[in-house]
Amino acid sequence: MKDTVLLLLETSTEICTTVLTKGGGVIASRYCDLPKSHASRLAVQISEVFAESGMTIAECDAVAVSEGPGSYTGLRVGISTAKGLCFGSGKPLIGVSTPQILAMSAVDRADKIVALIDARRMEAYCAIFDCNGNPLANVEPIIFDKDSFKDILEENSVIFVGNAATKLQSVINHPNAIFEQCNPLAQHMIIPATEAFKKKEFKDIAYFEPFYLKDFVAGISKKKLL
Repeated sequence: MKDTVLLLLETSTEICTTVLTKGGGVIASRYCDLPKSHASRLAVQISEVFAESGMTIAECDAVAVSEGPGSYTGLRVGISTAKGLCFGSGKPLIGVSTPQILAMSAVDRADKIVALIDARRMEAYCAIFDCNGNPLANVEPIIFDKDSFKDILEENSVIFVGNAATKLQSVINHPNAIFEQCNPLAQHMIIPATEAFKKKEFKDIAYFEPFYLKDFVAGISKKKLL
């Protein structure tokens, strides 16, 4: 069977990353952490990974892009670029949630994985995954307080990953908690994007829209999530 070739674009935070993957391995990748550089850097990154690999969009099976939650500008640039590539080449479009991307960076490091995306003040989006990165609960808004994730921490080791991890660490202290402040990267899209391709879980190019942080609806502190 032919190895799956995917172009992966991650632009949901201030970090902009691009990966060209074949058969689950990284052929070429680019990383940029310059603030507000997505509009100028993403097209360059795409050109560079194709040049380095000697491949073109015609040889890709699909284009995958982070769908949020995330920053308005970053997601808009990433998704509009992905749509343009797919429209011009006829390739299918895959969307991968930002929490899923974060979760894949922490596989097998704790009993449970909680992805946290900073919103504002003591607010964030959260999503819960098992140790293999399989989703256990949908993405939901949360307001942090001292009782946040209390019940799940009593029964499990939990790694909190994302750009709101240190914010949560400032209000809770539990021996079962591990905190890793980080941003989602395109390399962690490989597994979920490949699985989506195999299942033909494609987005409608005309109507696909990202999930912006501005859509945040504040909720109560979530103590028991499972």
